[in-house]
Parts: sequence; structure tokens; C-alpha cells
Amino acid sequence: MLHFSQLKFYSEQVSKLSARLPFSPSPSLPMIYPFPKSFRLLLYLEWLLLVTAVFMEIWLPFELSWELLLQVLTIAAFGLMGLRLPTEKLPAKLLYTIGEFGLILLSTTQYGLSTRAVFLLCLVLVMRSCLIFQRAGQLTVLVLAFLCYGTLMLSKPIIPEKYKVAVWDWRLSSVLLFSLTLIFALLLINALLAERQSRKQLQIAHQELEITHEQLRHYALRIEDQATLQERNRIAREIHDGLGHTLAAQTIQINNALLFWQSNNDRALTFVKQAKQLGSEALLEIRRSVSVLRSNPLQGQTLDSAIEKLLKDFQHTTGIELSSKIHLPLSLTTEANTTLYRIVQESLTNIYKHAHATSVIVEVIEQVGMLNLSIEDNGEGFNPTQNTTGFGLQGMRERAVALSGQFHLHSQPGKGCRICVSFPLSNLLF
Repeated sequence: MLHFSQLKFYSEQVSKLSARLPFSPSPSLPMIYPFPKSFRLLLYLEWLLLVTAVFMEIWLPFELSWELLLQVLTIAAFGLMGLRLPTEKLPAKLLYTIGEFGLILLSTTQYGLSTRAVFLLCLVLVMRSCLIFQRAGQLTVLVLAFLCYGTLMLSKPIIPEKYKVAVWDWRLSSVLLFSLTLIFALLLINALLAERQSRKQLQIAHQELEITHEQLRHYALRIEDQATLQERNRIAREIHDGLGHTLAAQTIQINNALLFWQSNNDRALTFVKQAKQLGSEALLEIRRSVSVLRSNPLQGQTLDSAIEKLLKDFQHTTGIELSSKIHLPLSLTTEANTTLYRIVQESLTNIYKHAHATSVIVEVIEQVGMLNLSIEDNGEGFNPTQNTTGFGLQGMRERAVALSGQFHLHSQPGKGCRICVSFPLSNLLF
């Protein structure tokens, strides 16, 4: 059977999961993510670099030849390789990367691909490595790309010799610029990928939260159904055991009065008075049931005054002597007020119906971060191990557990009964 404590547990889990998210989720609103799943930004950037490489090969300077056609086809083939990247098996990743390097070196040595195009192709190669390898593999590809471009740049002969210093200065500057560009691209792409990963994790967390919300909703409905069923059973038992018994007895007294109306007026009058008394008791039972069914039993009163009124009415209607000691914190939550009031109310109802007590002591005291409620009577008492299934005791226990309280019942036959409930103040205050 589900209890209110289980509902609170699931609510706390949802609250903890919600605290990790930078938004307030709503199950009715779809989640919007700024990055598409395929992460096309890098692919568009790669195409832009490859188109730029083709443009530089054709127009700087333009000279129609078979070598130019092979250079363009090589760049196109390099671009087509980017449409499908190996992301699972390491041998496939290594063969793919070796193929990229081989294509760059082949086009450079055999078809005369310019260093400008090699610059851009090596940059694309490093970008792809960020999508294929982990950090160590990325750094390895970066170093190899740097060595490839540096070797091609620095190994070319310088003609004429008189420009040797200027050419070497330009080459070293180009190599330095290339290395800085590779490092910048590596850092930028890893930052973008990290952002993408965090968005993916956020999406997973959001889906988990929606599932948890749905589970919580189902649990709440089940608990509500259980509570409704228990309340119906309790009311049915109350009507059968209390009101039904009283009305049956009243009917018998009225029938007896009718039987003796002609022959013995005094006895008939006695039966009528008893029937009237039973009617008063039935009316009192109905009022008590209606009071229990109210959704807000305090009706705008403070908890102190509501309990005092409850005790005063109980003493007036039952004649049982009452003493109370109530010291409450100033501001308790509505749920805490209702829980304390209902426990006191149900305890007094049980005492009236079953205990046959002559005195009752009610105490509500704050002690060392705890709020302690105690209801003690001098009635007949009972064996708690043989009488723990009553709706009243079960309801009080569930109300206490819902606020992380501890419910204790002390009773022995002939020695009265004492109910003690302790609540952490942190769960009761605003």
C-alpha cells in the first residue's frame, strides 16, 4: 500500500533533479535546443574552406591544365571523405586519417598542389580529427599536420638566391601562423563539441525529469485513490458502528413507546425520552463526521485557538475532564497545522468511542528542534499488538510520516493509552 511518505520521497527526488537544471521544466511545453543534432556548423565551415582552396588553385594564377583538373578533383575527393567519418573502431579511424594525409601528400608531390591549399586541407584534417579522436589523438594529428605543412613549406628551393632571407622569413612566419591557426581551431572546435555534449546531457536530464514527473503523477493518483477508498471505508464503518447503531436503538425505543402508549403512559414517556437522547447523540455524531470531512478544519483560526476550541467542545459534549499545555511556534505551514489538528481530533474521537476515560491530558511542546504532541487518557487501554488496523490509528500514523514525524503508541489493558508524535521543526515551519 502506498503512503504519503512515498509521495514525499518522489517529490524530493524531482526537486533534486530540477535543481540541477537551469530552467523550470513544464511537461506541456517542448524543449528547444539551439544546436541541431547533426552539428552541421562544422560541415559548413569545412565546405567553405575547401571551396576557398579550389578558388585559390584556379585563380591564383589561372592556367588550364590536366594538373589543375587533378588538383580540383583531389580537393573534391577530400571533401567527399568528410561526409562520413568513422567514429567507432580505432583501425577504421587510423586508416581514414592515413588516407587523408596520403591524399594531401600525393596531390602536392604529383600534381603540384599549392601550399595555400595544403594549409586549408590540413586545417580541415585537424577539424575532422576533433570529431574522430579523443584529446591524445587530436594532438597527434595536429603535430603531424604541422610537420606535413612545415616540411612542404620549408623544403622548397629558393630561386633566386638574393631573396633567400626574405623568403625564409616569410616561410617561417607562415609556419608560425599555421601552427597558431591549428591550435586555435582545435580549441574552438573542442569548445563547440563540449557545448554540444552538455546540451545532449541536458536533453537526457530533461527526459529523465519528464519521466519522473509522469511517475510522480501516477503515484499521486494511486495515493489519492487509496486515500479516497480508505476514507470511504472509514465513513462507512462510522455510519454502521455509530450512527446506524444509534438510529436502530432509537427506533426500538420509539416502538416500545408506541406499545406502552395506551397501557403505561409513564413507561412510554421514558422510552420517548430515551429516543430523544439517542437522536441528540446521532445529531452529534453527524456533526462530528462533517467536521472531520472539512478540507480546512481550522477555518481561518490559529492552531492554538482551533485546538483549544476542539478541547472545550469535547469536554462540554462528553463531560470528560481535560487539561492542556500548548506552546506552538508562531508560523507553521498549512499542512503542519492541518496534520496536528487532525491527530488531536482523531485521538479525542477514539477516546470518546472506545476508552471510557474520565480525564485526558493534551500537550503540544517545542523542544530542541522538535515539536512533540502527546495525548494521554486514563481509560481502559488495550493491547497495541492486537489492535493496530483501525482507520483512526492508521490515519494518524500516515499523517505523521508524511511530515517525517515519528508516531508512538503506548497502551496496556486497564492502564489507559498515550499517543506521542514528534516532528522535526524544519519540516513544519515556512
